[in-house]
Amino acid sequence: MAILTRDEAEARARLIEVHHYAVELDVTGGADTFASWTTIRFTAREAGDTFVEVLPVTLRAATLDGAELDPGTLVDGRLPLTGLAAGAHELRVTADMAYSHTGEGIHRFTDPADGLTYLYSMCCLSDGPRVFAAFDQPDLKARFDVTVVAPEEWTVLGNGVATRVPDQPGHWRCATTPPISSYLVAVAAGPYHSVRTEHAGLPFGLHVRRSLAEHLDKDAEEILDITRRCFDRYHQVFDEPYPFDSYDQAFVPEFNYGAMENPGLVTFREEFVFRSAVTEAEREVRGTVIAHEMAHMWFGDLVTLRWWDDVWLNESFAEYMGYQILTEATDYQPWTDFAVMRKPWGYEADQRPSTHPVAPAPEDVPDTASAWLNFDGISYAKGASALRQLVAWLGEETFLAGVNLHFARHRFGNATLADFIGAMADASGRDVPAWADSWLRTAGPDTLTPEIADGGDAATAGWRLRLAHAGGRPHRLRLGAYDVAPDDRTRVVVRERRELELAADESTTTHDFPGARPDLLIVNDGDLSYARVRLDAGSWDTARRAVSSLPEPLSRTVVWNAARDMVREGALAPADYLEAVRDSLAREPGIPLIQGVFGFARGHIADRYLDPAQRPAALAGLGAVARELLVPDAAPDRRLVAARALIDNATEPGEIRDWWRAGTVPGGPELDNELRWRLLHRLAVLGATTTEEIRAEAERDPSSIGEEGAARCRAALPDEAAKAEAWEAMFDPADRLSNYLFTATAQGFWQHEQRALLAPYLPRFFPAAVELAARRGHALAQAGTRYAFPLPFTEQETLRLAEECLAGDAPTAALRRGLADQLDDLRRALRVRAQWG
Repeated sequence: MAILTRDEAEARARLIEVHHYAVELDVTGGADTFASWTTIRFTAREAGDTFVEVLPVTLRAATLDGAELDPGTLVDGRLPLTGLAAGAHELRVTADMAYSHTGEGIHRFTDPADGLTYLYSMCCLSDGPRVFAAFDQPDLKARFDVTVVAPEEWTVLGNGVATRVPDQPGHWRCATTPPISSYLVAVAAGPYHSVRTEHAGLPFGLHVRRSLAEHLDKDAEEILDITRRCFDRYHQVFDEPYPFDSYDQAFVPEFNYGAMENPGLVTFREEFVFRSAVTEAEREVRGTVIAHEMAHMWFGDLVTLRWWDDVWLNESFAEYMGYQILTEATDYQPWTDFAVMRKPWGYEADQRPSTHPVAPAPEDVPDTASAWLNFDGISYAKGASALRQLVAWLGEETFLAGVNLHFARHRFGNATLADFIGAMADASGRDVPAWADSWLRTAGPDTLTPEIADGGDAATAGWRLRLAHAGGRPHRLRLGAYDVAPDDRTRVVVRERRELELAADESTTTHDFPGARPDLLIVNDGDLSYARVRLDAGSWDTARRAVSSLPEPLSRTVVWNAARDMVREGALAPADYLEAVRDSLAREPGIPLIQGVFGFARGHIADRYLDPAQRPAALAGLGAVARELLVPDAAPDRRLVAARALIDNATEPGEIRDWWRAGTVPGGPELDNELRWRLLHRLAVLGATTTEEIRAEAERDPSSIGEEGAARCRAALPDEAAKAEAWEAMFDPADRLSNYLFTATAQGFWQHEQRALLAPYLPRFFPAAVELAARRGHALAQAGTRYAFPLPFTEQETLRLAEECLAGDAPTAALRRGLADQLDDLRRALRVRAQWG
């Protein structure tokens, strides 16, 4: 389909105003296509030409004001509408549309557990025309009436309450929506299992495929309780009530993202319906996603960006509000998870050549293809961090007053950065435009580097802090000074915490303190601001032994994030980070931090920053830490995290093979489906299982998770035939694999332990990825660069091949961005290896 440019969208918005869509879908036909009828009522402000987007298998008919249009004029998903007169018009389009197996348009999934079929739509960002004809841009809002014809035994869900049409079996009609953007239209259809209730006078529902019914039922009250609590809290802080007629949450198969904020019908990846044991931290993540998507009902759905350069108006706000509202409405404390998992995502994205401002300039988002690239750690994590600073500066009451003024001015309409900044300035009387210039219009993270010296004021004993500030943003942050406990070198105690303000133009600031220099100084203690921080040598020496004794989880997170960034920048040896892991991690009380540190130590340090010859010893060291966590009296969450880490870092099959035979980790946990597939995958990597054993496990677990687990394990076998079969499945032009099966196969294929076997595939990857992205679109392009990239080959030859690929014109925008980011990570890993050996 042709890519919509900003200029085209602005021209179309000047010419027409869209009032109403009537969309009818018939999904009772075959397994490949469905029928789509669209009627659009719109007004032309003056005479002119425009086009409507539709991407059918077959365009059966189209009429404009009753006159037939030539289907042959449809080119690249655009149907021209020429010679429009000023005034009202009606467009009708009849088409056959293709089902998707990549999570775009209408995704069709047949459950291997019971053979039942499920459908759901994903229209964001530019995939609505795969479902219905549309003027597909966010600022042409309209009311939607959607009807669906489905098998009689199915349930249909939509943006408005869906009801059966009397005397017409299988016909469903969704209530008329308020004005919404075409990318937010949603439909789900299939024999879904539903849990329904009512809250605040509105119907609430949870939906999942039938084979997962027992798992949803087990957690339904927890999910609904969080939903109700967040819903009520949003009504306390927002003046505008929830703007839609129902609140359904559907957990759908093979979903590409965490969730999608369709008004009245939020779709989630169904992995949030837990089928195996999870930690309380993982339940907290689910709660955060629920709160995030609910925030979008106001930020994004009620008030929508005008063009995709302002995606932060959707995502940064939903990210901030999701964490904050869950904190206020429940007993969870999710800002720690934000600091552990989300901020490193933002920092690392912000240091790549592909970085961009939170709010990029209009010319930097010229079309929808470039817009896709900004759904990243900057728009989410950095943007939310910037909003935390805005709240700290304005105060929460003033911030919310500005938000509510913004809603009142633009309800059911569209807005821009200037509109939001204007509302904040009017509500606060502060120079918010200057704040926006510093925080939203600039790229890259600031860096704060402390230097500590003895003897501050010459007249008094003391110590002096010289804080270097690289960057141009103002910061409100906290300094934390800690001393080693007199009786225990692995424990620190708080000496002092001090609030500090840094002006945007303040490159160096000096502060004098009484007493001896602290053993540990934490800049940005409590993680109040968004900035890379450094630890001085003395502080790191203390931290590596005693970080787990810091009383606040956010303080511990700042230390570990600082160490992580220092490793990436070459300021700390990877071996020193691993030594800190061995010294401290087993005493860490917080599960999110344990998971985050293990993830970096394995995925970055052991797998990429160390020479391959050093990797087995690093894995053995991580396994030893995991074994310390697996003490008999440890809490179930700690034992679960430890068991996962021991499996993932096993270098020999003996111990985990014993677990497999016993069906349990000694002392627990038992091997549920998730642990069984994780363990079998590691055995496959180590060459300690067979295709027959994998087949037997797939027969024992005939679910989609089992199907994916088997694909992952087969691809991981150190066998030439297994690798050839996996490669063909991933890159075969027949596109046999769904998005999830592609990902599972890619996760199994590239293994560090199998470099000699995999070497012939390295030069084949780049041309294969180019062809895959061109053929299957942005979702598979992203999966191809994230999961199918040859990570075990951290070497110059990979760099050369990638640069050669990017020098050509063939890569799509999504593939180009993914490869460029992988290339930056590769260069960084090679620099770290060269520096530290």
